[in-house]
Amino acid sequence: MEEKVRHKLEELEQRYLELQNLLTQKEVLEDPSRLSQYAKEFDEIKEKLTNFQELKETEKQIKELETILKEKHDSEFLKLAQEEHNRLKVKYNELEEKIVKFFNKEETEYNDIIMEIRQGTGGLEASLFAGDLYRMYTKYANAKGWQVEFISCHPTELGGFKEIIFGIKGKGVYNRLKFESGVHRVQRIPTTEAGGRIHTSTATVAVLKEPDPIEIEIDPKDLRIDVFRSSGPGGQSVNTTDSAVRITHLPTGIVVTCQDERSQLKNKNKAMRVLRARLLDIKIKEQMSRMSSVRKAQIGAGERSEKIRTYNFPDHRVTDHRIGLTLHRLDEIMEGNLDLIIDELLKKSKENE
Repeated sequence: MEEKVRHKLEELEQRYLELQNLLTQKEVLEDPSRLSQYAKEFDEIKEKLTNFQELKETEKQIKELETILKEKHDSEFLKLAQEEHNRLKVKYNELEEKIVKFFNKEETEYNDIIMEIRQGTGGLEASLFAGDLYRMYTKYANAKGWQVEFISCHPTELGGFKEIIFGIKGKGVYNRLKFESGVHRVQRIPTTEAGGRIHTSTATVAVLKEPDPIEIEIDPKDLRIDVFRSSGPGGQSVNTTDSAVRITHLPTGIVVTCQDERSQLKNKNKAMRVLRARLLDIKIKEQMSRMSSVRKAQIGAGERSEKIRTYNFPDHRVTDHRIGLTLHRLDEIMEGNLDLIIDELLKKSKENE
């Protein structure tokens, strides 16, 4: 079993024992609110631990049989012991598979994400489109009851963004937004265009799982951390202290800058979160590259270079190129009704599993 999964289960087991003790204490029994809260948590953990406790008992029996098989016994007894050992190994593997599937499902449902949106080709119009995408995703998140946390941005003078990074937390976040990574293309008349001609611009979106610190361990020796004063869109200083932080991960060359908090520590913590998410993304892509080309090609690999969607304003049309879906409901989608597209993407993904 993966060390990460076993570690989580052992933590749950410890909490389960704590709750057992709490539920017998007089002050808890006399407090209906706390009693209900602890009882609910106890039942949820108990369900998660059922297979793990059975797995540990099976593991113990297997070890006992392996000790017996090393000793001298008559052939008939050894034959029976070997048969029982084989049966328990099959049982162990089945339980392990159930546990891993459960945790993978739970991670898909609850995994928080960090989104990065960057202007692509098209200059200031591309930066305005990056801002439109940010607004679209935050409206979608709010409609779902998810929590949006601003992390960092580099604004432009017209109100767009060269880059904006933000976190989204809540149930189902990763599962519903995982297909948004890639190049988003916009076709419209820019506010900067006096002649009324339609221009094509792009922005790139990256959806990164936010890992637990224990998932991605970073050696402090692999980091170079620089501090400097924050600056605004035109380069002017907006802070009188060196609160901005730039972290360089030396082995990969990844650079993360965060300057939007007044506290240097807060900027450093946010930058480290982004760095961990990017390192996990590299790890996931390496795993994907070892998968078959069929699996990778289901709806696309989620690469930033992959054109996934076009937003055509004159025709009020949105096209998702991966599944050939075209909708003439651009206004609704830009206002955050992304389920019109996401439901179809999930349906297609399920068909290809």
